[in-house]
Amino acid sequence: MVESLNTKVDLVTKATSFLGLSSYGKIMIGDVGFEFYNDSDINKFIQIPWKDVDYVIASVLLRGRWIPRFSIQTKRNGSYTFAARHPKRVLRAIQKYVPKDRMVRSLSFWQVIKRGLKSIFSRKSKKISSK
Repeated sequence: MVESLNTKVDLVTKATSFLGLSSYGKIMIGDVGFEFYNDSDINKFIQIPWKDVDYVIASVLLRGRWIPRFSIQTKRNGSYTFAARHPKRVLRAIQKYVPKDRMVRSLSFWQVIKRGLKSIFSRKSKKISSK
């Protein structure tokens, strides 16, 4: 049996983890960290202490009305992506433990396209000027 990091729980909700294959379970947000427990396999869990969280990145669509998924980027172990049944509640609960300047929106589709085009044209101009 897995032991929880948290001593006090703020929120528990159904969620999906996108680490490898998607797995369904529950997110638990508490005073010590963020936890995800798989419904079907007890040994598959994710525990992230708040001191290891670097950024929380939310994918925001329809001017903030819909948040399909969010990602937690850690200082050492990379990024973990989740989708929750009530993502706004989850992000508000996380907001108690992660500073506001560390909670950011992900880039929109058009921003990604714009950056890609800028990088393509800046490479071509560098090649032309180096000749």
